[in-house]
Amino acid sequence: MWPCLLGTCDLCGEEMMLVMVMDFHSLDIISLREVWRREAETAVVLGGLRGRGRGGDRGGRGRGRRPRRETEEEKWVPVTKLGRLVRDGKIKSVEQIYLHSLPIKEYQIVDALVGPSLKDEVMKIMPVQKQTRAGQRTRFKAFVVVGDGNGHVGLGVKCSKEVATAIRGAIILAKLSVIPVRRGYWGNKIGKPHTVPCKVTGKCGSVTVRMVPAPRGAGIVAARVPKKVLQFAGIEDVFTSSRGSTKTLGNFVKATFECLLKTYGFLTPDFWRETRFTKSPFQEYTDLLAKPTSKIVQVVDTPDA
Repeated sequence: MWPCLLGTCDLCGEEMMLVMVMDFHSLDIISLREVWRREAETAVVLGGLRGRGRGGDRGGRGRGRRPRRETEEEKWVPVTKLGRLVRDGKIKSVEQIYLHSLPIKEYQIVDALVGPSLKDEVMKIMPVQKQTRAGQRTRFKAFVVVGDGNGHVGLGVKCSKEVATAIRGAIILAKLSVIPVRRGYWGNKIGKPHTVPCKVTGKCGSVTVRMVPAPRGAGIVAARVPKKVLQFAGIEDVFTSSRGSTKTLGNFVKATFECLLKTYGFLTPDFWRETRFTKSPFQEYTDLLAKPTSKIVQVVDTPDA
């Protein structure tokens, strides 16, 4: 390193960093621009400007990757009635959607209602092949589980030519298939619900999964695949048993998901009391949904000059 000091240029008079260099065995103080100019001339004489990562003699093409440009997230424009109600703040929780059995057709609805607490994990990526006239066509199949750890879990399966596209599509499908998970107690109703409310069974292919309520502190007694799904669903204690070809991960995770889907299918005495039905959001906000969504351009006829 050359010693540096702050000084004034003799030519332009501006303040700049000066460098002390040994030039022809004599101490001389020159500006930093002069040093760069001399280095450039020396490099050209020795065979071209190289080594600065700016491309050298190749027309100034830089080496290395350019930093990614920060692209702003596209603003969500809902295309369904449910999406419009969620965007306008009329529906504030996923439970309102489940209460009236409304289909979710846009994954942004789940993002808006559940928020950043929704996590996702890729369970498996497997190659699948199809025999065609030209040969074998290979694609990739992704299994993704999403959940917020508080009674909401979803499963998505997507097949695509590229792994990244398959994962992205599986995450979207998992958000569209988010279901409510009912939790209950093992014994006395003390504290928050921590286990499944009753014994439930799910089946997919040859795989059968059975869940049994467990006392508080028992933990999730399950294999790796159903344990991850149960953690995303927010269940803390449960006993599980499985049979069949559990090495087939796709059927294993689907059977576990069916178990959690059935937790609200069993009519326990808690649900025996009379229920008062409320209006559907589509019926309640009819006037709002009747308004046109796109702007109407008014054409005014002007008299001919």
